[in-house]
Amino acid sequence: MITKCDHIGIQVEDLDRSIAFYAGALGFELRERFIKSEPYLQELVGCPGAELDIAIMGIPSTEVELEILEYRRVARRAVDPNTANPGTGHFCLFVTDLDEIVERAHEFGGGSVSPVQTSTAGPVAGSRLVYLTDPDGIRVELVERH
Repeated sequence: MITKCDHIGIQVEDLDRSIAFYAGALGFELRERFIKSEPYLQELVGCPGAELDIAIMGIPSTEVELEILEYRRVARRAVDPNTANPGTGHFCLFVTDLDEIVERAHEFGGGSVSPVQTSTAGPVAGSRLVYLTDPDGIRVELVERH
């Protein structure tokens, strides 16, 4: 039985850049930052020898946190985060100031998959939506309800 959603985790190229993006563009709050490299953790994540630089950021108006990880001392390569590719993901946030957030996201090195769209069907019909991309291409869906 699931009792709570605690956090969403993402892996990034540059932790400082990602902290700046999520704080500056989306208003997330940096709650903790630390480095971990204990053997149990290396085993848990399947990366022997890894050092993880980790930031915990509060997502506004929720109890859920975003855990941003930069893996160090191990081989890494960027993946193709195209929306349709198996293994990629996104998370969704409801907002009240969509155009302003999109503009700020671009200022902090993000982008968007398309211009803002208006939903014509489904549970958010009439709402405005966009898929932002963070500096690593991770998708963040924003919905401004009608």
